Amino acid sequence: MSTRTTALDSVIFGVDIQSGDIRGDAPSYAVVAFDGEHADRDVVSYRKLRRLIEREQPDIVATDNVYELAEDSDGLVRLLRDVPESTTLVQVTGAHQPEPLSRVANRHGVPYGKKPIKEAEAAARLAAANVGHEVTAFADRTELKVARGRSTGKGGWSQDRYTRRIHGNVRKRSREIEAQLEDADLEFEQAVTEKYGGYSQAIFTVEATPGEIPVSSSRSGDVRVEIERERRDGIEFEPLVERRDHVIVGIDPGTTTAVALVDLDGNPLDVHSTRTADQADIIEWLIERGRPLLVAADVEPMPETVETFRRSFDAAGWAPERDLPVDEKKHRTREASWANDHERDALAAALYAFDAHADQFERIARKIPPQFDRGEVTATVLREEASVETVIDRMVVEEADDEGGVEHRARELTAEEREIRDLRDRIDRLESHVDDLKQTVAEKDAEIEEYEEELSAARREERREARERREVTRLRRENERLEEKLDAERAATEQAATKLDRLKRLWKLDHSNFASVAGEATDLVPVKPVEQFTTTEIEAADESFGLAEGDVILLRDASGAGRSSAERLAEIEPRVVLKHGTLSEQAKEVLHAESIPYGPAAEVTVREIDELAVADESEIETVLEGWRERAAEREQAETESMVEELISEHRADRQSEQRS
Repeated sequence: MSTRTTALDSVIFGVDIQSGDIRGDAPSYAVVAFDGEHADRDVVSYRKLRRLIEREQPDIVATDNVYELAEDSDGLVRLLRDVPESTTLVQVTGAHQPEPLSRVANRHGVPYGKKPIKEAEAAARLAAANVGHEVTAFADRTELKVARGRSTGKGGWSQDRYTRRIHGNVRKRSREIEAQLEDADLEFEQAVTEKYGGYSQAIFTVEATPGEIPVSSSRSGDVRVEIERERRDGIEFEPLVERRDHVIVGIDPGTTTAVALVDLDGNPLDVHSTRTADQADIIEWLIERGRPLLVAADVEPMPETVETFRRSFDAAGWAPERDLPVDEKKHRTREASWANDHERDALAAALYAFDAHADQFERIARKIPPQFDRGEVTATVLREEASVETVIDRMVVEEADDEGGVEHRARELTAEEREIRDLRDRIDRLESHVDDLKQTVAEKDAEIEEYEEELSAARREERREARERREVTRLRRENERLEEKLDAERAATEQAATKLDRLKRLWKLDHSNFASVAGEATDLVPVKPVEQFTTTEIEAADESFGLAEGDVILLRDASGAGRSSAERLAEIEPRVVLKHGTLSEQAKEVLHAESIPYGPAAEVTVREIDELAVADESEIETVLEGWRERAAEREQAETESMVEELISEHRADRQSEQRS
């Protein structure tokens, strides 16, 4: 149900039939477009009216009788289906048994005239004040159907494949729509008819209007999507605002404003308190719940804020002869519910106001004929301080004039009465204007002061945040600079440590006197061990403590060496190679070819200290001497072999010549 209380943010169309009849000749309509302040007037045909509604999509189309727009219930349903979903059709004169428009307009203080354009404007203004009933034939539930867009027909194997494809596409589209409804957080039920290869149809019943569903009707290829809003059993009329009848309002103003409602029988209806809402919000809250005929305060004199509310509703006012004591207010509200002291004070004011007028309300109720509204008569009696009989007589005359088309003329006032009336009206207008101006000035001053405080606070906060941002930026840059410097220092330290470790090892090998090992001996030489005669181990030893030309190298395991390992060792050009194990023939050939001395490590006494080793110079020389002898013998053997080969070749050549 709509809770709209103002039309200033939307457009309302007031419509009344100008000539013709919807059931016969082409009718014309008086149309008034009202935005809360301005009214545009025109006379159009029925077809142009429908196009105008479709193009402008007004918030409300208001009329005094909806059957001026449709010939019967079925026509009204078609009209409701065709108007934009955002447009509401409103009958301002009531539900199934409407009142005369003149009476409704008079009750709500809306200008009224007998001409169709005036009635259309009155309908628009009444709808803007939330007067009337929304006309509807559809529920807030929509049926969404996904089905085959083509007939499957008959056929053989190819036709089966064709049918399977159609059903598969229906199922695919159904699952896409299901995902869209879930993403939109909509409640729905799904009914699926499974067929060969997928679905023949899927029906979604969604708890939403078509405009709230993220899917639209479509037909493409194998699949069609149909959307239809669920229709109710008949035409229904729902009030624009759930409004109670005339009420008594108690108000407790202050930092926390509280309001309370009491009906004309003295029964508490509702209480409300707020610290943030302004007067407009409270007035809206009251409009949604009733029509105030009496506004009360719990103190004397009546506060200006309460007086402003009273004038807003053109209601009578009530204030106690003296401020109501707290204990009396607690006692009077003991049987009601309230959340805080402010709500209690507002409710007490309303209840005491009812107590003061209870006898008067009872007398009025006894004198009112059944066909008249009790609240309307009571409100008029209180507001005008007139008798019940006078008010009823005037209502009877006004209603007769409205129905008979005769303009009502009030009796001629005397000069004194006219002067008193004019003076009172002038005083009321001036007082109201002064109060409004004072209230406006006070509100503007408070608003300006609040904005200045907020501006000052915002500027202070902005300066503080700017300082923090600059400091954070500076610290971040400094931190980055220090981290870069730390990384560079760490890299330099690691590089220096590696270099220092290598220098220490070289110094131990080349400069140590090894006195603790050799005693008085001074002919010791360093020996650099290699774990295995492989290229990898040679590289590891070179990386660890360096291998250089003229070094004595110890092979802890010389077996299995290939040509590449021997060539890598020969590149170093060591003084001598001491070996454990047997060299391969390939390694021997490489070492002999490169004149690299080698010999058995067993002939040398190698003494090791940690990763270092030493040997006697004399023993090294013995190994070198042995290698030289073997090298000479090898060269001699190679020379003899070459001579014998030459002799053999020479003899073979002579024998060949002799035969020839």
